[in-house]
Amino acid sequence: MLRSFVAIVLIGAACVAAAAEEPAEAPNRAAGSLVERIRELDGRVLLRGMLSRNPMAEMLPRFVAAELREANRRDRAEWRAVESKEDWERMRERRLKALRDSLGRFPDVPEDPKVRVVGTVAGDGFEVANIVYETRPGVVVTANLYRPAGAKSEGPRPGVIIALSHQQPKETGARQLMGATWARAGCLVLVPDHIGHGERRQHPFRTEADHPEPFRMSGQDYYFRYDNGIQLHLIGDSLMGWLVWDLRRGIDVLLDQPEVDPERIVMISEPAGGGDVAAVTAALDERIVGVMVNNFGGPEPENGYPLPPDAEEWFPYTSSGSWESTRNLTYSVRDGFLPWTIVASIAPRRLIYYHEFYWDRERDPVWKRLRKVHEWRGAADSLTGMEGHGFVVGSSPENTHWTPESRKLLYPTLERWFGIPNPGEEYDRSIPVERLHCLTSPEGGRVRTVPLHRLCAQLGTERVAVARRELAALSPKERVARLRETWAELLGGIDSPDAPLVRKAERSRLGEVAVERIQLGTEPGIVVPVLLLVPPGDAPRRTIVAVAQAGKQAFLRERNEEIAKLLESGTALCLIDVRGTGETDPGDDRGRLSESSAVSSSALMLGRPILGARLRDLRQVVRYLRVRDDVHDERIVLWGDNFAPVNAADREFVVPHAIAGRPYQSEPLGGMLALLAALFDERIEAVYVHGGLSGFHDVLGGPVTYLPHDMVVPGALTAGDLCDVAAAIAPRPLFLGGLVDGFNRRLDAQRCRVVYEPAIASYRRANAERQLVIADDGPSLSIWLPAISSTAAR
Repeated sequence: MLRSFVAIVLIGAACVAAAAEEPAEAPNRAAGSLVERIRELDGRVLLRGMLSRNPMAEMLPRFVAAELREANRRDRAEWRAVESKEDWERMRERRLKALRDSLGRFPDVPEDPKVRVVGTVAGDGFEVANIVYETRPGVVVTANLYRPAGAKSEGPRPGVIIALSHQQPKETGARQLMGATWARAGCLVLVPDHIGHGERRQHPFRTEADHPEPFRMSGQDYYFRYDNGIQLHLIGDSLMGWLVWDLRRGIDVLLDQPEVDPERIVMISEPAGGGDVAAVTAALDERIVGVMVNNFGGPEPENGYPLPPDAEEWFPYTSSGSWESTRNLTYSVRDGFLPWTIVASIAPRRLIYYHEFYWDRERDPVWKRLRKVHEWRGAADSLTGMEGHGFVVGSSPENTHWTPESRKLLYPTLERWFGIPNPGEEYDRSIPVERLHCLTSPEGGRVRTVPLHRLCAQLGTERVAVARRELAALSPKERVARLRETWAELLGGIDSPDAPLVRKAERSRLGEVAVERIQLGTEPGIVVPVLLLVPPGDAPRRTIVAVAQAGKQAFLRERNEEIAKLLESGTALCLIDVRGTGETDPGDDRGRLSESSAVSSSALMLGRPILGARLRDLRQVVRYLRVRDDVHDERIVLWGDNFAPVNAADREFVVPHAIAGRPYQSEPLGGMLALLAALFDERIEAVYVHGGLSGFHDVLGGPVTYLPHDMVVPGALTAGDLCDVAAAIAPRPLFLGGLVDGFNRRLDAQRCRVVYEPAIASYRRANAERQLVIADDGPSLSIWLPAISSTAAR
């Protein structure tokens, strides 16, 4: 009889079917028939027999979308409660602090910007200094500084800094025309490259000749933001944080010019990404007295025009996730620093709220909030709105995009607010772009920069070392407690408040093996399909819980012999699809543009990484198993596996984005979940990991990453690494075999032992060295389990 706990959760069951036989076994089948029948077993639990795609594949996207809608509802309610300047200031202060904290760790502000002029170009009424300046050790910004011709000693003059889009570098098109126009009007104008762009690109694809196959050269700087963002997340920083830091140091450079007026520092942003970083920079740096925020904070071109009449109730203030991490900031939804809040926080300073295309001013709910905030701050005349015309799809002149006519709209306001003379028309004579490069001159060629991935590796090493020093000062018990506390916070919580609920269960048989298909509700809106295979016998038995990104059907297909041996030895198998895997996988594509990456980005905004949510699912399954009479609650083993193909060691990994035949991504979810679940649950008997990730630090080995976005845990390397999690599992048996690195290459056991030295040392201190096995690929679980049992008996 099941224990009372299960009796309670079964109240919610939709159906418990009577036992049925799986497809009949042939009378004279060979001895390997159990293997064959396992291979042929339909492992589906949800909507079996459907020919079309399982609609439960939308479960995870729907769940995350619902959380975003709830966050929008909360934000509307909080805003309605703001009735005064004092109310707003309290909200602003709290949300800006959270924004600062979310961006990562920063070095001390340099006392000297260390500006080096590496070349000069004379123009018509202006001149350009090609400059470099260091913003942190190893990080050099390339920039063009435009100034009026022959007027270096005159002043005070407005200082303008341009936050570029993610599309083009500093020396191209409108960027140099803006610099020349405002320099001729009496300003100093700084146009810096963003990290990862132009002369600061973090990949080798500068021309189409840099790769043997055709690829889209113009988009690579933008696409590699995906890799840069993942690597910065892992060390506890963010791409937005590094972009903002560089722009703030650019303001240092402007203020270091003797003719610049510190009361007239203006930031102008371009559409397609410039508005995001400009808004955050201006919100955090009050030296910026005026800013034009482009396509950020309120309706974006994709929101449509006109807005519906109920836009106040409908508008997605939170926005939603995509792989582009500067638009959907990590923790922004959890902590409330939504785009509109960031823009509104600029008040009472000057704000140009700019829309690249048609703008429904009267129905824009964010515009109404901005006006109210500026009124509370006594600065109604410090806010203006501007718009182009047309739509995002289409070309000029019907659709303005970012044209001279668009920029012409700024001139009267810049003259009124900052005394910048109206030039009437934009200067239109371009300088050959190569003359505005900084690193190709003899002086520039001597500038030494450090690639971002190496900086991340260095910072990751330093932060891991700090975490390990702190752990080393603790007792073993305290060490485990610290790791649990830290990882629980990083993962967005690892416990579900509600008991797991059996929503439906179906029973059948596979010969003498009982088969249960269970739909287990792990939290409202989430159902985990569970396939439980139980060999004959009544006594509680050891149970292996198996998990992998490819899901339970992959275990049946790829590990059928292993499963058969385990069943024949009297061990039960519980195969599960945690949310977004197996039957509930939102799509086969797992790359930059996939649904999985978009959902993962939204989850980071919510402060709930997908890895943490999947860990909650696994823990709920274990919680359910422990109250069954046919499972020994102290003999649960975790099996994390990986069925993705690995890359050859000599494969070319640094390849362009958006081409066919890129190297395979790693899929180390199963192993990572097994390690983390054992960290938090000391009653787990043993852990078997095959194909797991060697460590988060190994993802920092080059400019390109092959770790899926939904495996990313922001700040993971501030807690140590996976080897430190493994160390906390001692003295329980732990097998690590066939581990892969950040390029999804199989690592040999010798290399893995070097990486896992902290775990080896922990097992050595616990006199349990034999309980930790690190192997190239084997032995199989069916061989290892009896071995650890006999070791424990001795």
